[in-house]
Amino acid sequence: MANTKQARKRARQAEDRRKHNASQRSMVRTYIKRVIKAIQAGDQAQANSEFQAAQPVIDRIADKDAFSKKKAARIKSRLNKRIKALAA
Repeated sequence: MANTKQARKRARQAEDRRKHNASQRSMVRTYIKRVIKAIQAGDQAQANSEFQAAQPVIDRIADKDAFSKKKAARIKSRLNKRIKALAA
């Protein structure tokens, strides 16, 4: 347990940041699920529009370090690959 005033404040800030980051990650997962749902329905136009909406959100959250930029790139790449596979 934090003993000093500074340590108590840092613990409080860390907890607030953890809650905020969890919320941001949840939002990104929701956007990803929308794209996957459109892909599974076989609707390339819908999947493409959902992907276009998800891309800036994924990048923005990665910039804020809720998860790594490499993970963001990996997610976008895999989604894009699945969308392109619909056309083939």
